[in-house]
Amino acid sequence: MRFEAEYNGCFWRGVIYFLETGISEVHKSKAARCELFNVRSSTDNMNETTRGTYSRFLSYRQKRTALAAGFIVIAILCVTALRLRAQEKNPFAGDANAAKLGESQFRANCAFCHGLGARGGGRGPDLTRAQKRHGSSDSEMFRNIHDGIAGTAMPAATNGGIGVGMSDGEIWQVIAYLRSVEKKASAETAGNAAHGKELFYGTAACGTCHMVNGKGGRLGPDLSSVGGSRSFEYLVESMRNPSKRLAQGISEPLKDFSQEYETVTVVTADGTKLTGVVLNEDNFSLQMMDTREQLRLLQKDKLRSYVKSRESLMPTYDQKMLSDKDLQDLIAYLLTVGAQ
Repeated sequence: MRFEAEYNGCFWRGVIYFLETGISEVHKSKAARCELFNVRSSTDNMNETTRGTYSRFLSYRQKRTALAAGFIVIAILCVTALRLRAQEKNPFAGDANAAKLGESQFRANCAFCHGLGARGGGRGPDLTRAQKRHGSSDSEMFRNIHDGIAGTAMPAATNGGIGVGMSDGEIWQVIAYLRSVEKKASAETAGNAAHGKELFYGTAACGTCHMVNGKGGRLGPDLSSVGGSRSFEYLVESMRNPSKRLAQGISEPLKDFSQEYETVTVVTADGTKLTGVVLNEDNFSLQMMDTREQLRLLQKDKLRSYVKSRESLMPTYDQKMLSDKDLQDLIAYLLTVGAQ
């Protein structure tokens, strides 16, 4: 028992010695010194009171053990590096069965934010697009799912951050599924982005309510990144039938769903009528922005009337207001901006 404890202790001290001094130092010194970590004793918030160090010489047999241990550690590190490099590509690429399993994982863990078909939801972007904002390669997608994306609502897939959590293999299966539903840019998305920008700030008057890269109005959602997170079909529907699916605004950690851009009409205590969009609300108060882009904080019990509607303030851009060609140019502009 004593020999085993001594052997194991010297084994790990030898590994540390090997990594710190290198192989050459082991061969140069017949009396290789093995220093243990300083033993520190402290309680509560008291200063260090004692320190002890000691050393002793390794025998020839123990030196051989330390050298062998060092080689093992280096070999493990090399194998790990090779394994990580080998995972730059999805091991399930092109595997239809893996993609099917990945779809199940996606529905359980990802669909709440990205939609059942991965075409975007309230919080998450459209993942069927070939070019993705935070990386399009297999390794980048794996990293984004596994580790999450800092500064966004995308959590890590480990430790229950996403749904029930996923193993590395399950993440690769999800990526296989996403590749199976991925679409290349179609001809319908082609358009004149320069003309679309002119329409946005001109005759279509989108810039009156919407902002792109700091320019435009504040009443509607900021559209700077919508072209990189929503599908072409979603953008068409938002223009042709804006009330069908209201855009989402403020997202709070304690709320399961983001606040939607619902229309609200109130009459204050002095008889002033205000119309605008809901920014936030609780049982007692309402935060809204009126059509003049004035922020209002109102107490509900002091209002004469308070009516919410899911009829969007955004006008319906039918064929008379915006032709298919102009609509295509307008969306081309948003796609171009969103890809930047």
